[in-house]
Amino acid sequence: MATVGATQRAAATTLVRKPENLWTSALRRLLRNRAAVLGLVIIAGLVLTYIFADRIAIKPYDVQVNADHDMVPAWLVTLFPMTKGYARISTAYPMGADGLGRDLFSRVVYGTRVSLTVALVGPIIALLIGVIYGSISGFFGGRVDNLMMRFVDVMWAFPTLLLIILLMAFFRSTFGGAKAAPGSLTFILNSLDSKMGGMLFIFVGIGMTSWMGMARLTRGQVLALREKEFVEAARAIGTSNIQIMFRHLLPNILGPLIVAETLNIPGYINFETFLSFIGLGVNPPTPSWGSMIADGAQAIRTYPHQVLLPGLALSVTMFAFNFLGDGLRDALDPRMRGTS
Repeated sequence: MATVGATQRAAATTLVRKPENLWTSALRRLLRNRAAVLGLVIIAGLVLTYIFADRIAIKPYDVQVNADHDMVPAWLVTLFPMTKGYARISTAYPMGADGLGRDLFSRVVYGTRVSLTVALVGPIIALLIGVIYGSISGFFGGRVDNLMMRFVDVMWAFPTLLLIILLMAFFRSTFGGAKAAPGSLTFILNSLDSKMGGMLFIFVGIGMTSWMGMARLTRGQVLALREKEFVEAARAIGTSNIQIMFRHLLPNILGPLIVAETLNIPGYINFETFLSFIGLGVNPPTPSWGSMIADGAQAIRTYPHQVLLPGLALSVTMFAFNFLGDGLRDALDPRMRGTS
């Protein structure tokens, strides 16, 4: 009888147990996904590299030692035996030196700052503009929705990469002049862009082209929820439209928005890398993996590591964010709750 009573008490305890929070359940499922955990570990390592780049880098990234140009470490000669006949081996550069005698390891480390900054700022801009725009469009519907979405369609009709290139060319030619009058808008923007290593206009270009997809996604989510019972109840007690949008609707659609932007991060990094590759990205000597790949491409047949090392760093970073995005999508999928 005692065993039966203990079993009944355990069953009763299970029945009255407080339901697990959505975010706690999602975190538990995320940590079960090995690929997502691997992505998290890599991103955590990149963040630490971003923070402690000054200490990790063994040399200043912009110091040129012309006599040390194209230096190669011994382990790279082993990896690329075709360089044995002409490579100059040095122990002072763990990843070698580029064509201008700058330490490749230090430049790869500092390039992490550029890519992670874009990975952080890009989603913030897209969420701020896209969520507000899409929420207003989906919530009010009718003519407002029609007009706002037609504008999105017009913006979407332009090839994104081409539009970013045109925007960057316009910004650099308009605000990049050295003869701007002190105190003018051109002078202020040019000075701010120079202090940021040429990243200001990259953020502007990404911000002007990255919000359309988020606006469409937000609109669709709001349209699916705006007629639900909890929204009608909020209207019945006199809740304003702004409060309904941002206190009732937004928390219920936040999961898909986070997943979508996490999956878009590699695209933002790719945009910055491509712009730097073609010379419209960060200003020299600020190191970017894209500009490093462009510089190394000129010597790819003789010193292939100058392309492969920054390319490997770029690939690992993009894979990490893709793994994390896939894991978040599975973790925040409501259909997965019953299987957790």
